[in-house]
Amino acid sequence: MTNDAIRRAAGRVLIVGFPGRVLPAPLAALAAEGALGGVILFKRNLGTITEIAAVIDAVHDAFGAGHVPLVSIDQEGGRVARLGAPFVKLPPMRVLGTRDDVALTRRAARVLGTQLRALGIGVDFAPVLDVDTNPANPVIGDRSFGREPDVVIRHALAFAEGLGDAGVLACGKHFPGHGDTDLDSHLALPRIAHDRARLDRVELAPFRAARAKVPTIMTAHVVFDAIDPTVPATLSRAVIEGVLRGELGYDGVIVSDDLEMKAVADRWGVAGSAVRAIDAGCDALLVCATPERVIEAHAALVARAERDDAFAERLDVAARRVDALPRVPRPAPDVLARIDAAGGAEIERALTPT
Repeated sequence: MTNDAIRRAAGRVLIVGFPGRVLPAPLAALAAEGALGGVILFKRNLGTITEIAAVIDAVHDAFGAGHVPLVSIDQEGGRVARLGAPFVKLPPMRVLGTRDDVALTRRAARVLGTQLRALGIGVDFAPVLDVDTNPANPVIGDRSFGREPDVVIRHALAFAEGLGDAGVLACGKHFPGHGDTDLDSHLALPRIAHDRARLDRVELAPFRAARAKVPTIMTAHVVFDAIDPTVPATLSRAVIEGVLRGELGYDGVIVSDDLEMKAVADRWGVAGSAVRAIDAGCDALLVCATPERVIEAHAALVARAERDDAFAERLDVAARRVDALPRVPRPAPDVLARIDAAGGAEIERALTPT
């Protein structure tokens, strides 16, 4: 690849967060040259529906002609929900798993996906495929559909299908499984010591079931001793290329969890983690908070690719995978009228205990 091609590829694998409601100038400059993959929105970026639509419109404007951004969000339900009314208010996914009405789970996700798409959001980083087997887990808990793999499989796949029905990309997380940790990877580096037989039976079972049904999968910043005791899954070629691509045969887009989380950032830095994650087999990299860290990650990817042809080829493959993901249009001028508030209210009533 030429230097310009490397620079663009290094940016197209990045999905970035930013403060406020305006894409900062350094990120807008990358977007304008086709060197940014997309954005992830948080509550700090959001306001009324009209204000959110304006933020997304401005992101599209920054990308310019010929480059349509991936616009993504974490909208699981329960405590992980960035959007309020008039969007459907889903309970924790444990409620759906306990209710065990697969058709209702799919319908709830379809309503949510329809609302997201109307606003111009094309990727929802949901559903959680983690099996909640550790009552002391500080970060998963009721975000999981259940404590048994079969419950998680039924409902997570139904949720992903519902989003897909609406034209929104689902993302199964957190591979190979974050359900039995006692640390939060936002704050520390968890480790799972189970043997491989246990991982196959519990943690990996939902991902195996999802391999042909979920278009993107997010990695976990967790060390799995039975697969690679040296680095967390996000940075491990044995986990990503060996297990997810090789053994499970997954052919979708692999997304890193946020590289600013302390589990990786405190040890390898955001820039170092970005290079390691691409080298391990990730395709898209989340850098969720700090524009300066995005620029550092981009520079590190470019520098490595310019001196390492094999890495440049891996980066090009990753960028092409991200490029191939379908985008959704920017919000329509009448976006408020297009948000199906009535459909959301019906789902909320159906999920309210009687």
